[in-house]
Amino acid sequence: MDEQRIWLLSGTGEGPPLAAELLRRGWQLRVSVVSSTATRAYPAHPALELQVGALGDEAAVQNAFAQWPCRWVVDAAHPFARSIHPAVAKACKALGQPLLRLQRPMFNSPGATVLERLEDLADQPLERDSLLLALGARELAAALSFSRAREHAVRLLPSASALGQALQLGLPAERIACLRPHTSSSLEGSVEAGLCRRWSITAVLARQSGGPPEQQWHRICQAMGLKLLLLARPESRDPHGLEIEPLLARLGWPP
Repeated sequence: MDEQRIWLLSGTGEGPPLAAELLRRGWQLRVSVVSSTATRAYPAHPALELQVGALGDEAAVQNAFAQWPCRWVVDAAHPFARSIHPAVAKACKALGQPLLRLQRPMFNSPGATVLERLEDLADQPLERDSLLLALGARELAAALSFSRAREHAVRLLPSASALGQALQLGLPAERIACLRPHTSSSLEGSVEAGLCRRWSITAVLARQSGGPPEQQWHRICQAMGLKLLLLARPESRDPHGLEIEPLLARLGWPP
Protein backbone atom coordinates (compact mmCIF):
# COMPACT_ATOMS: atom_id res chain seq x y z
CA MET A 1 0.00 0.00 0.00
CA ASP A 2 1.29 3.44 -0.93
CA GLU A 3 0.29 5.82 1.86
CA GLN A 4 0.56 8.85 -0.42
CA ARG A 5 -1.98 7.67 -3.00
CA ILE A 6 -5.73 7.96 -3.46
CA TRP A 7 -7.74 6.38 -6.29
CA LEU A 8 -10.86 8.42 -7.03
CA LEU A 9 -13.71 7.12 -9.17
CA SER A 10 -15.85 10.02 -10.24
CA GLY A 11 -17.29 12.09 -13.05
CA THR A 12 -17.53 15.81 -13.68
CA GLY A 13 -19.81 16.78 -10.79
CA GLU A 14 -18.17 16.42 -7.41
CA GLY A 15 -15.01 14.92 -8.93
CA PRO A 16 -13.07 18.03 -10.05
CA PRO A 17 -13.47 20.06 -6.83
CA LEU A 18 -12.78 16.96 -4.73
CA ALA A 19 -9.68 16.21 -6.77
CA ALA A 20 -8.50 19.82 -6.50
CA GLU A 21 -8.76 19.73 -2.71
CA LEU A 22 -6.95 16.39 -2.42
CA LEU A 23 -4.14 17.65 -4.66
CA ARG A 24 -3.91 20.82 -2.57
CA ARG A 25 -3.44 18.64 0.50
CA GLY A 26 -0.53 16.82 -1.15
CA TRP A 27 -2.09 13.53 -2.18
CA GLN A 28 -0.95 11.67 -5.29
CA LEU A 29 -4.17 11.07 -7.17
CA ARG A 30 -5.46 8.69 -9.82
CA VAL A 31 -8.91 9.58 -11.16
CA SER A 32 -11.01 7.12 -13.16
CA VAL A 33 -13.55 8.65 -15.54
CA VAL A 34 -15.70 6.95 -18.16
CA SER A 35 -15.03 9.19 -21.17
CA SER A 36 -12.22 11.32 -22.55
CA THR A 37 -14.63 14.27 -22.55
CA ALA A 38 -14.80 14.09 -18.75
CA THR A 39 -11.04 14.60 -18.45
CA ARG A 40 -11.44 18.21 -19.59
CA ALA A 41 -12.99 19.07 -16.23
CA TYR A 42 -9.74 18.18 -14.45
CA PRO A 43 -6.72 20.52 -14.53
CA ALA A 44 -3.26 19.31 -15.44
CA HIS A 45 -1.22 18.57 -12.31
CA PRO A 46 2.02 16.63 -11.79
CA ALA A 47 0.40 14.55 -9.03
CA LEU A 48 -2.75 13.76 -11.03
CA GLU A 49 -3.15 10.76 -13.33
CA LEU A 50 -6.35 10.42 -15.35
CA GLN A 51 -7.56 6.97 -16.37
CA VAL A 52 -10.25 6.83 -19.05
CA GLY A 53 -12.67 3.96 -19.61
CA ALA A 54 -14.89 1.59 -17.69
CA LEU A 55 -13.05 -0.47 -15.09
CA GLY A 56 -15.04 -3.59 -15.95
CA ASP A 57 -16.42 -6.34 -13.74
CA GLU A 58 -15.36 -7.25 -10.21
CA ALA A 59 -12.35 -9.31 -11.35
CA ALA A 60 -11.10 -6.50 -13.59
CA VAL A 61 -11.56 -3.91 -10.85
CA GLN A 62 -9.72 -6.11 -8.35
CA ASN A 63 -6.85 -6.58 -10.80
CA ALA A 64 -6.62 -2.84 -11.45
CA PHE A 65 -6.55 -1.98 -7.74
CA ALA A 66 -3.92 -4.65 -7.07
CA GLN A 67 -1.62 -3.08 -9.66
CA TRP A 68 -1.82 0.40 -8.12
CA PRO A 69 -1.89 -0.01 -4.31
CA CYS A 70 -3.09 3.09 -2.49
CA ARG A 71 -4.11 4.37 0.92
CA TRP A 72 -7.74 4.93 -0.08
CA VAL A 73 -10.14 4.12 -2.86
CA VAL A 74 -12.89 6.74 -3.01
CA ASP A 75 -16.06 5.76 -4.84
CA ALA A 76 -17.67 9.02 -5.94
CA ALA A 77 -19.21 7.58 -9.11
CA HIS A 78 -22.69 8.65 -10.16
CA PRO A 79 -25.42 6.98 -8.07
CA PHE A 80 -27.06 5.74 -11.29
CA ALA A 81 -23.87 3.88 -12.29
CA ARG A 82 -25.52 0.66 -11.20
CA SER A 83 -22.74 -1.84 -11.83
CA ILE A 84 -19.61 -0.08 -10.61
CA HIS A 85 -20.53 0.40 -6.94
CA PRO A 86 -20.92 -3.31 -6.04
CA ALA A 87 -17.91 -4.24 -8.19
CA VAL A 88 -15.71 -1.73 -6.36
CA ALA A 89 -17.00 -2.76 -2.93
CA LYS A 90 -16.39 -6.47 -3.55
CA ALA A 91 -12.96 -5.90 -5.09
CA CYS A 92 -11.83 -3.75 -2.16
CA LYS A 93 -13.13 -6.30 0.34
CA ALA A 94 -11.25 -9.10 -1.39
CA LEU A 95 -8.01 -7.09 -1.35
CA GLY A 96 -8.43 -5.61 2.12
CA GLN A 97 -8.32 -2.22 0.41
CA PRO A 98 -9.68 0.70 2.46
CA LEU A 99 -12.72 2.14 0.68
CA LEU A 100 -14.77 5.28 1.24
CA ARG A 101 -18.03 6.05 -0.57
CA LEU A 102 -19.19 9.58 -1.30
CA GLN A 103 -22.86 9.88 -0.38
CA ARG A 104 -24.69 12.55 -2.31
CA PRO A 105 -27.36 14.38 -0.32
CA MET A 106 -31.08 13.73 -0.68
CA PHE A 107 -32.76 17.02 -1.48
CA ASN A 108 -36.13 17.92 -0.10
CA SER A 109 -38.56 17.61 -3.00
CA PRO A 110 -41.68 19.66 -2.22
CA GLY A 111 -43.93 19.65 -5.25
CA ALA A 112 -41.77 17.13 -7.13
CA THR A 113 -43.09 13.73 -8.15
CA VAL A 114 -40.63 10.89 -7.53
CA LEU A 115 -40.96 7.93 -9.90
CA GLU A 116 -39.73 4.66 -8.41
CA ARG A 117 -39.34 3.21 -11.91
CA LEU A 118 -39.22 4.78 -15.33
CA GLU A 119 -42.32 2.73 -16.21
CA ASP A 120 -44.26 4.87 -13.73
CA LEU A 121 -43.99 7.75 -16.19
CA ALA A 122 -46.89 6.14 -18.06
CA ASP A 123 -49.16 6.92 -15.09
CA GLN A 124 -48.46 10.66 -15.20
CA PRO A 125 -51.20 12.82 -16.80
CA LEU A 126 -48.95 14.81 -19.13
CA GLU A 127 -51.19 14.95 -22.20
CA ARG A 128 -51.16 18.77 -22.18
CA ASP A 129 -47.49 19.14 -21.27
CA SER A 130 -44.29 19.83 -23.14
CA LEU A 131 -41.81 17.53 -21.40
CA LEU A 132 -38.06 18.10 -21.23
CA LEU A 133 -36.18 14.83 -20.80
CA ALA A 134 -32.93 15.33 -18.88
CA LEU A 135 -32.14 11.67 -18.23
CA GLY A 136 -29.37 10.97 -20.70
CA ALA A 137 -29.29 8.92 -23.89
CA ARG A 138 -29.34 5.50 -22.26
CA GLU A 139 -32.90 5.85 -20.97
CA LEU A 140 -34.22 8.14 -23.69
CA ALA A 141 -36.00 5.48 -25.79
CA ALA A 142 -37.75 4.00 -22.75
CA ALA A 143 -38.80 7.43 -21.46
CA LEU A 144 -40.34 8.33 -24.83
CA SER A 145 -42.20 5.02 -24.96
CA PHE A 146 -43.76 5.58 -21.52
CA SER A 147 -44.44 9.32 -21.77
CA ARG A 148 -47.93 10.63 -22.47
CA ALA A 149 -46.74 14.23 -23.05
CA ARG A 150 -47.98 16.04 -26.17
CA GLU A 151 -44.41 16.96 -27.19
CA HIS A 152 -40.85 16.39 -26.04
CA ALA A 153 -37.45 18.04 -25.94
CA VAL A 154 -34.20 16.54 -24.70
CA ARG A 155 -30.99 17.68 -23.05
CA LEU A 156 -28.11 15.24 -23.66
CA LEU A 157 -24.39 15.11 -23.06
CA PRO A 158 -22.38 16.26 -26.09
CA SER A 159 -21.61 13.11 -28.07
CA ALA A 160 -22.29 12.01 -31.64
CA SER A 161 -23.86 8.77 -30.48
CA ALA A 162 -26.30 10.53 -28.14
CA LEU A 163 -27.32 12.99 -30.85
CA GLY A 164 -27.72 10.22 -33.39
CA GLN A 165 -29.89 8.22 -31.02
CA ALA A 166 -32.18 11.20 -30.34
CA LEU A 167 -32.61 11.88 -34.05
CA GLN A 168 -33.25 8.20 -34.77
CA LEU A 169 -36.03 8.24 -32.17
CA GLY A 170 -37.78 10.96 -34.12
CA LEU A 171 -36.99 14.03 -32.00
CA PRO A 172 -36.71 17.18 -34.13
CA ALA A 173 -33.21 18.62 -34.26
CA GLU A 174 -34.42 22.02 -33.01
CA ARG A 175 -35.59 20.40 -29.75
CA ILE A 176 -32.32 18.62 -28.93
CA ALA A 177 -29.59 20.26 -26.85
CA CYS A 178 -26.25 18.48 -26.55
CA LEU A 179 -24.33 20.10 -23.71
CA ARG A 180 -22.84 19.37 -20.35
CA PRO A 181 -24.97 20.40 -17.35
CA HIS A 182 -24.44 24.09 -16.57
CA THR A 183 -25.13 25.01 -12.98
CA SER A 184 -25.63 28.64 -12.11
CA SER A 185 -26.54 30.44 -8.89
CA SER A 186 -28.96 32.66 -10.80
CA LEU A 187 -31.92 31.62 -12.89
CA GLU A 188 -31.04 34.21 -15.51
CA GLY A 189 -27.59 32.66 -15.97
CA SER A 190 -28.87 29.13 -16.38
CA VAL A 191 -28.64 27.57 -19.83
CA GLU A 192 -31.26 25.01 -18.79
CA ALA A 193 -33.72 27.74 -17.80
CA GLY A 194 -33.14 29.36 -21.18
CA LEU A 195 -33.93 26.09 -22.93
CA CYS A 196 -37.16 25.74 -20.94
CA ARG A 197 -38.26 29.24 -22.02
CA ARG A 198 -37.29 28.70 -25.66
CA TRP A 199 -39.12 25.39 -25.91
CA SER A 200 -42.14 26.43 -23.79
CA ILE A 201 -41.46 23.54 -21.43
CA THR A 202 -44.11 22.83 -18.79
CA ALA A 203 -42.63 19.67 -17.21
CA VAL A 204 -39.13 18.27 -16.62
CA LEU A 205 -38.01 14.68 -16.06
CA ALA A 206 -34.60 14.40 -14.40
CA ARG A 207 -32.76 11.95 -12.17
CA GLN A 208 -32.67 12.05 -8.37
CA SER A 209 -28.89 12.23 -8.50
CA GLY A 210 -28.26 14.39 -5.44
CA GLY A 211 -25.80 16.54 -7.37
CA PRO A 212 -25.79 20.16 -8.56
CA PRO A 213 -27.82 19.40 -11.74
CA GLU A 214 -30.72 18.00 -9.69
CA GLN A 215 -30.52 20.92 -7.29
CA GLN A 216 -30.72 23.32 -10.21
CA TRP A 217 -33.79 21.57 -11.65
CA HIS A 218 -35.52 22.06 -8.30
CA ARG A 219 -34.69 25.77 -8.45
CA ILE A 220 -35.71 26.21 -12.11
CA CYS A 221 -39.01 24.34 -11.79
CA GLN A 222 -39.99 26.16 -8.62
CA ALA A 223 -39.15 29.59 -10.08
CA MET A 224 -40.83 28.94 -13.45
CA GLY A 225 -43.83 27.00 -12.17
CA LEU A 226 -42.90 23.79 -14.01
CA LYS A 227 -43.78 20.25 -13.02
CA LEU A 228 -40.72 18.32 -11.81
CA LEU A 229 -40.57 14.54 -12.15
CA LEU A 230 -37.59 12.75 -10.61
CA LEU A 231 -36.48 9.21 -11.35
CA ALA A 232 -35.61 7.68 -7.96
CA ARG A 233 -32.10 6.50 -7.25
CA PRO A 234 -31.63 2.83 -8.10
CA GLU A 235 -30.29 2.06 -4.65
CA SER A 236 -30.92 3.00 -1.05
CA ARG A 237 -28.62 5.36 0.78
CA ASP A 238 -25.36 3.69 1.78
CA PRO A 239 -25.28 3.65 5.61
CA HIS A 240 -21.48 3.85 5.44
CA GLY A 241 -21.37 6.65 2.87
CA LEU A 242 -20.06 10.08 3.78
CA GLU A 243 -21.06 13.45 2.40
CA ILE A 244 -18.32 15.67 1.06
CA GLU A 245 -17.12 17.44 4.24
CA PRO A 246 -17.04 14.31 6.46
CA LEU A 247 -15.34 12.47 3.60
CA LEU A 248 -12.58 15.06 3.36
CA ALA A 249 -12.18 15.01 7.13
CA ARG A 250 -11.75 11.22 7.04
CA LEU A 251 -9.20 11.36 4.21
CA GLY A 252 -7.17 14.08 5.90
CA TRP A 253 -3.64 14.69 4.64
CA PRO A 254 -0.99 12.22 3.43
CA PRO A 255 1.49 11.10 6.11
